[in-house]
Amino acid sequence: MSRAPNATTSPVPGVTLTDTGEYALPVQLLLLLTVLTLAPSILILMTSFTRLVVVFAILRTALGMQQSPPTQVLIGLSLFLTFFVMNPVFTEIDETALQPYLNGDLEQREAMEVASKPIKAFMIEHTRDKDLVQFMDLAGMAAVARPVDVPLHVIVPAFVVSELRVAFQIGFLLFLPFLVVDLIVASVLMSMGMMMLPPVMISLPIKLLLFVLTDGWFLIVESVVRGYLG
Repeated sequence: MSRAPNATTSPVPGVTLTDTGEYALPVQLLLLLTVLTLAPSILILMTSFTRLVVVFAILRTALGMQQSPPTQVLIGLSLFLTFFVMNPVFTEIDETALQPYLNGDLEQREAMEVASKPIKAFMIEHTRDKDLVQFMDLAGMAAVARPVDVPLHVIVPAFVVSELRVAFQIGFLLFLPFLVVDLIVASVLMSMGMMMLPPVMISLPIKLLLFVLTDGWFLIVESVVRGYLG
């Protein structure tokens, strides 16, 4: 890749800061560092990570275990499942935006516009029309010809709200069988007069056994991932 006049290499390999007169080099460096700082938030709010981590957190609560699996394990599992789900989107971004930009075929602004299209399409596909219309109304936007014409600052909150809604629906379905176990155990202990024995001491191993016998992790991961892959 040929270097433009008055170009300065940034801390990120393959990214060059160019003094084009539109933005000074310190400002470009500041913008680049800001994007890198916000990268975790972008990953959380613009991918499948939100739904996955919320579902797994609700599952842990439904089982009655506050520390197991550890939070780091749940976040790690959600992260790698996010990479699995988002792989087609990331591949398209790499082929259509990142590689042409690194080869000098696209300018920075053009590359950003091209890269935003796949991620916009993914978010719109999994966003309720009701949520999208709500945030368009709040932003004072008029109707658009295509959903992809909606700016990211409107799509992202609508997408997050839709993801939280689906995650809570899944969490409700996860809670039901464990709630039944808790009610049965509590009723049995009450009928036997064993009021001093905490029901959780009896129900927890039963819930774990039920979860293992039904191959719970397989079923939950499959259902959540297939919700994105169709």
